Amino acid sequence: MDLSYSAEELAFRDEVRGWLDANLPQDIRDKVVGYKSLSKDDYIRWHKILAAKGWSVPHWPVEWGGTGWDITQRYIYDEQFGLAGAPTLPPFGPNMCASVLLRFGTPWQKDRFLPRIREGDDFWVQGYSEPGAGSDLASLKTRAIRDGDNYRVTGQKIWTTLGQYGDWIFCLVRTDATAEKRQEGISFLLIDMKTPGITVRPLILMDGGHEVNEIFFDDVVVPVGNLVFEENKGWTVAKYLLGHERMGSGAVGMSRRELATLTALAARETKGGKPLLEDPRFRDKLSRAEIELDALELTSMRFLDKMRRTGQPPGADVSMLKIRGTEIHQMITELMMQAAGPMAQPFMAVEGGAIDHFTSRLSPRYFNYRKASIYAGSNEIQRNIIAKMTLGL
Repeated sequence: MDLSYSAEELAFRDEVRGWLDANLPQDIRDKVVGYKSLSKDDYIRWHKILAAKGWSVPHWPVEWGGTGWDITQRYIYDEQFGLAGAPTLPPFGPNMCASVLLRFGTPWQKDRFLPRIREGDDFWVQGYSEPGAGSDLASLKTRAIRDGDNYRVTGQKIWTTLGQYGDWIFCLVRTDATAEKRQEGISFLLIDMKTPGITVRPLILMDGGHEVNEIFFDDVVVPVGNLVFEENKGWTVAKYLLGHERMGSGAVGMSRRELATLTALAARETKGGKPLLEDPRFRDKLSRAEIELDALELTSMRFLDKMRRTGQPPGADVSMLKIRGTEIHQMITELMMQAAGPMAQPFMAVEGGAIDHFTSRLSPRYFNYRKASIYAGSNEIQRNIIAKMTLGL
């Protein structure tokens, strides 16, 4: 087993690092490392920069604009982005919808949508969860009724991340309400968000942020040509798509950068006391986070080594990356709250109003990252997958 990078891979790492140093806009990086929200213009601008370099969709086949990189190069690419404070592109178009189209799409669908996804011309969002249909996704109720060459879609989606920016949305809808098994009556549709009958309503979080939304469909007309794969076979597509979310869930590079930020925060002098970094109990917690992150990185390298040798995608045990990656990130946000103390409050009263400071965004970030162990399949579900598919229990 080889858990180190080759000379060629180290050279590639340096190339990615150097390019990011020269091309990542400073204002976008400042927002990322300062935990500020990116606007749609920020995402599109960064996407266009990556597309001009040919790096917006490195995991795609070369014939559709991919880089031809192997799995290790793609891992290094993601790692360096996290370390540099470069934003990852929202996954809904380049990773999720594109992966589905490349596997299940018709020639027309690929020609119509993939080039625009690659160039950042369309902003995609995901329409999966519904009220009462989150982890139990197969219980979804949004209906799509066939009407000649169209479907008429009526229903509601919820927790739609960045839905306010969406140009297109891919949705799971129910096309057969009489199917014996709930999964057998579901289809996968691509829907233009400008279609009449679609309403996007913001769900404002406790910190005042607008990240998620609920979306209503009122007799929305969708061409049959926007059906991906077969009618009533959308569950097959959904399972394929979810598998693409988990390999990158470890986010080792981002956690390394944030751990360094945490250490610097804890090393600050405090009024009337020693830096928190000198507290043995806090140092113990910080050391545990570092050790857990080291172990996660080694585990990621083990998966890379296996994929390099076999050419096969990871099995069900890749879920452990999602579990530990999200738990470590939650651990780091909790320690940041402790290091900042009262300064972690989202709003600090001063003369003339509230101040906007890095530490004042730590509390909202801590609460926001409670969801990390839920999305892409809750960690409880991931443990069940490992128990059943890997351990045979």
